Amino acid sequence: MLNRRILRIKAFKVLYSSIMSGNISLSEAEPALEESCEATRDLYIFMLGIVSPLTKIAREKIEAGKRKFNPTEEERNPNMKFVENSLARLLDSDPDFTKIFKKKKFSWDQYDLFLRKVFASLSGKKYYQNYMSSSDASLAADCRLFIKIFEEEFVDSEDLEKILEDMSIYWNDDLAYSLTFVCRTLEALAKGERWSLPPLYMSDLVKSPDMESDRLFVKKLLRSACTGYEKYSAMVSGSVSNWDRERIVYTDMALIVLGLAEAVSFPSIPVKVTINEYVEISKFYGTPKSRIFVNGLLDRLIQKLSNEGEIVKTGKGLL
Repeated sequence: MLNRRILRIKAFKVLYSSIMSGNISLSEAEPALEESCEATRDLYIFMLGIVSPLTKIAREKIEAGKRKFNPTEEERNPNMKFVENSLARLLDSDPDFTKIFKKKKFSWDQYDLFLRKVFASLSGKKYYQNYMSSSDASLAADCRLFIKIFEEEFVDSEDLEKILEDMSIYWNDDLAYSLTFVCRTLEALAKGERWSLPPLYMSDLVKSPDMESDRLFVKKLLRSACTGYEKYSAMVSGSVSNWDRERIVYTDMALIVLGLAEAVSFPSIPVKVTINEYVEISKFYGTPKSRIFVNGLLDRLIQKLSNEGEIVKTGKGLL
C-alpha cells in the first residue's frame, strides 16, 4: 500500500518532530514511524466504511418523505436505486471487513450531519442523476458511482479534514493517498474480486524474492538519519555562512539529513533519485526557497561524502 515516496515523507515527519522536540531518540522515533505507517491503512478502512452509513442516510431521507402528511408523487414512489445499491450490502456482509472495522472501533454514527451534507451535495450532481436514471443496476455501476463520490465529495473537504484531525494526528495529508486505494478496491470489487486487507507496504504486493522490503527500507532510513543526525546536521551548518546558519528551517534540515542518510546507507539507490525525492518533498513541506536550498546543499554534500569514500554505489550510473 505505502510506496517509497510516502515512506520518505513519514520518515521526514518523524525526524522533523524529533528535531522540534529537541530529542533525537530512536527508541521513540521507530514506534512513531510504525504507528504513522499503520495509520494510513486505518484511514483507508475508515473511509471505505462510509459506504453503508451514506446509504443509510439516503434511506432515512426516503422514509421521512413517505411519512409526510402530504407527500409528493416522488416521495410516495421514490427511486430506490441508491439505497438498494449492491456495494453497501457486499461490504456489510463481508466478515473480514466488518470484523476489522469493528476491531478498530471505527464508527460514522457521530458524524450524521457530515453524512447528510455529503448526500445533499452528491444528490445535486450530474453524475449521481445519471446513475439514478440509468437502467444499469449492477455492482459495477454501484462501484463506479462510489468512485465518483470519493473523488468528488471528499478530496479537499474542510469538514472531513476536521473530523480526521480529531481522530488521528497521523491522518494529516494522508487522505488523498488513502482514497486512491479505496477507489482501487472498488474497481476490484466491480470485477467480482473479494475484499481483502491490502498489504501495508507496496513491496509486499510484488511476489518477487528480488524485491527489497519497503518496511526495512524506511526503518533503516530513519535509523540512519537519527544515529547520524549530529554528523549530518553539522555538515549542513558548516556549509553555510553564520548568517544563513541561523535561518536554516527545521524542515530543510530534516530533509537534507534524510537525503544524506539515504545516500550513505543504500548503495543501490541512484544519487539522482535520492536528491529528486527530497527536493519534491520540500515543495510541499518547506519554504518557497527550500527546493533550491535542499537541491544545492544535498548535491554538494553528497559529492563531498562520495569523494571521501563514505558513499559507494554498487551499479553503473548511480552517482
